[in-house]
Amino acid sequence: MSSNGKDYTYTGHGTNDQGNHYCSRDYGSSGSGYHYSNTDGSYYYSNPNGSTYYNSGSGYSQYTTPSGDTHKSHGSSK
Repeated sequence: MSSNGKDYTYTGHGTNDQGNHYCSRDYGSSGSGYHYSNTDGSYYYSNPNGSTYYNSGSGYSQYTTPSGDTHKSHGSSK
């Protein structure tokens, strides 16, 4: 599946047993990544550089760097 000029190609997408949408991407030599959009309004990204990002959909977010450092925002975590 083409990505319309982006630096990645979609390699899969769908809905899991919990009703959450997922999408996976191939970034070529940079690696692969994916994201989930969840039924509770939260979402999660796993990036090819090893970083991750989570947003609860209600004000809480957490970013983890490729080296493992975690940065959290204020808000309510689900």
